[in-house]
Amino acid sequence: MVHRMPEPSRVATRADVPTIATTLSAAFVDDPVKQHLTGLAHVPPQRSVAFFDAFTRMQLRHDHVYVAGDGRVQGAALWSPPGHWKVSAGQIVRWSPRFLKMYGRRFLPNLKVLLALEGLHPTEPHYYLEFVGVHPQHQGKGLGRALIEPVVELADREGVGMYLENSKEKNLAFYGRHGFQVRAHTHLPGRNGPPAWLMWRDPK
Repeated sequence: MVHRMPEPSRVATRADVPTIATTLSAAFVDDPVKQHLTGLAHVPPQRSVAFFDAFTRMQLRHDHVYVAGDGRVQGAALWSPPGHWKVSAGQIVRWSPRFLKMYGRRFLPNLKVLLALEGLHPTEPHYYLEFVGVHPQHQGKGLGRALIEPVVELADREGVGMYLENSKEKNLAFYGRHGFQVRAHTHLPGRNGPPAWLMWRDPK
C-alpha cells in the first residue's frame, strides 16, 4: 500500500475562515481546556464554531494562519508573530458576543484564566501557536506536521523562539519532535483545573 505524503500547508485567506472555524470546532470537542471553561464533558462543534471564527479573523491580518488538507481544509493552525500574541481589551469587547455564545455566564470568570496564562507567557520574541487542530476524520495523515513546519523554518531563519500551551499529555511527543520542550507544568485556575504544559522551542 502506498502512503501519500500530505500536501504542504498554505497561508489562509478570508475565504477559508468558515471552514477553518468548523474544522477547529470539530477538533476541539474533547479538549480539556475547553471542557473546563464550558463545564461540558463534550463541547459540541456548534457551540464553539463562532469562537474559532472570531479568533481566526483576529489572527488572519498577521498572515500566519495556515491550512492543510487534500484539496480542502482538513487542518488549521493559528499563529501569532512576535509581539502580537496578546488578546487586547478592544478585541475582547468587539468579539464578546461570540465568546458569550461559547461560554455563557462563565465568560467573565474565564477571563481570569486568560489573565493567568498571560502572566506565564514568555517575554522573549517568539511565534505563538494559539490553536492547531485537524478534523477527527483526517487525523494521522501528517497534517499537524504540515501546519507546524513552515513556522519552525521561519522562526529559525529569524532566530526567534516558539511557544505553545499544550493541554494533552499525549501530544508532548508530537511537539517534542519539532524541538519544543516543556518549560513549565501548571494547572488552569478553578476547581479541578486541567493540566497545561507550557512548551518553548529555541531557534536552531
